Amino acid sequence: MTTSDPAPRAPLRVAIVDDEALARQVLREYLSRHADVEIVAECANGFEAVKAVADDRPDLLLLDIQMPRLDGFEVLELIGRDTPVIFVTAYDEYALKAFEVHAVDYLLKPFSPERLSEALARACERIGRGERIPVDALTAAARPRQGPLWRVLIRDGAQVHVLPVARIDYIEAQDDYVCFRVEGRQYLKDQTLAHLETALDAARFVRIHRSYILNIERLARVELYAKDSRVAILRDGTKLPISRAGYARLSEILKG
Repeated sequence: MTTSDPAPRAPLRVAIVDDEALARQVLREYLSRHADVEIVAECANGFEAVKAVADDRPDLLLLDIQMPRLDGFEVLELIGRDTPVIFVTAYDEYALKAFEVHAVDYLLKPFSPERLSEALARACERIGRGERIPVDALTAAARPRQGPLWRVLIRDGAQVHVLPVARIDYIEAQDDYVCFRVEGRQYLKDQTLAHLETALDAARFVRIHRSYILNIERLARVELYAKDSRVAILRDGTKLPISRAGYARLSEILKG
């Protein structure tokens, strides 16, 4: 009786994301030395990366951080926690500390073929264990916010919607998602209302209820609904409930 050889392991399907052609070429050359790696996509910007994740479903992303229009952390925010990532970066003090704290692997440019091999081996181990990236905590630690949020990025399959916050009418919590209401349309995002509340301009957006954040520029008036209960009437006629704590916050902003 003979024992059969174990089935060959499927190749690791990798997508390269970097806005510099030379950097993509270096990664392509280094990866070509790995017979068990298949490059399924090469992306020159973050929008292409989001599309590649949706269309090609790579096992691993080699993701540059410093990219115009959509940086690596914004890509991470859009693709979620289920696609493993190795970050590729020039020196960035905050990012490197955050990667080390959260045990997320990165390649510091310029890197050697051996360093890439180590990162790939660790990525395979993490993929095997089903580890997920703590997206919100990592992004907050790696990219300290300078000023309030000025745009919101929403992924819709392979498409990315870029919403200036000034266009947002209100935001509603819906189970594990938040729903942005913008000029009669709605956009869902996997995020918490509490996280958004801390990122938005507190002089413009107020949490009027545990389930609602309102852009006060859309407010037409506040009406008494029942005893100690109020409702916000928006300029388009939409009615939103206001909690007691929410009314106190709203009153404070309107007085200022």
